[in-house]
Amino acid sequence: MDLAHILLPAGFLLLLTPGPLAQTQRTAGQASQTGQAGQPVQALPETPQLIREVREHQKQLDKARENYTFTSLQTTEYLDADGRVTKTENGEAEEFFVNGHQIGRLVKKDGKPLEGQEQQKETERVTKWVEKAEKPEQEQPKEGQQISLSHVLEVADVRNPRRESYRGRPTIVFDFVGRKDLKAHGMSEDISKKLQGTVWIDEADRQVAHLEVTFNDNFHVGGGLVASVQKGSSFRFDQELVNGEVWLPTGGEGSIQARILLVKGIHQRFIERDYDYKRFRVETEQGKDAKVVAEKKP
Repeated sequence: MDLAHILLPAGFLLLLTPGPLAQTQRTAGQASQTGQAGQPVQALPETPQLIREVREHQKQLDKARENYTFTSLQTTEYLDADGRVTKTENGEAEEFFVNGHQIGRLVKKDGKPLEGQEQQKETERVTKWVEKAEKPEQEQPKEGQQISLSHVLEVADVRNPRRESYRGRPTIVFDFVGRKDLKAHGMSEDISKKLQGTVWIDEADRQVAHLEVTFNDNFHVGGGLVASVQKGSSFRFDQELVNGEVWLPTGGEGSIQARILLVKGIHQRFIERDYDYKRFRVETEQGKDAKVVAEKKP
């Protein structure tokens, strides 16, 4: 059982669709300062305004994302009480976007292509997720909605804004801690209250370049009857600019400790690497079905 994709589904890797911030949240605005040699330093934008800009930039890129696919290699390690690896599972998936949602189709399991019944089940699963993603957001079932950065920040206390260079690009960085005093509405906000972390936002493109998240309290799914994620579970995710056009995931890693159905304790470590980005177009020929064709690289 891959907890990384059950408790925190692929949508969690898309913490890139922020919504409005809570009115009670602290802002990160700072007055202009004087840097080295008396040169003025540009003031940091206020956090609510920054996140609104990230949201708007993401909306503008959603259509461009739907012209891309990429390969995701996912490795899950099962650890014993002493931290030794007892089992390793590998999966290779084709990732694509529908209406702002990232959807993955598993094509290989432990290096072997899916065949027969496994392939059929995966096709049925992906078809259902595509149908959910194509619906307007207000009509999507709760289990089909993705956790986004807005769910985290709407119940977060934002602090320590600063500028840093990340992968050679200027970023605006701030820390956040879930506010336990706020009443959560739904599992997304409830899980957000248990998180703390740091986010790196590319200053030029207003895109989330890097995110680090840790559970600072135990989180119970279904009141603990389904699963309980233990304090200390953590995740790191990255994305970068591809072809100078669109920001896409590059991978992530993390560690999850949990208890399933009140009985089975599980400790997993996962690593995800995303690569082989392909831009495609849909061609339609008379008398034939539409087909996806990968564009040739210049």
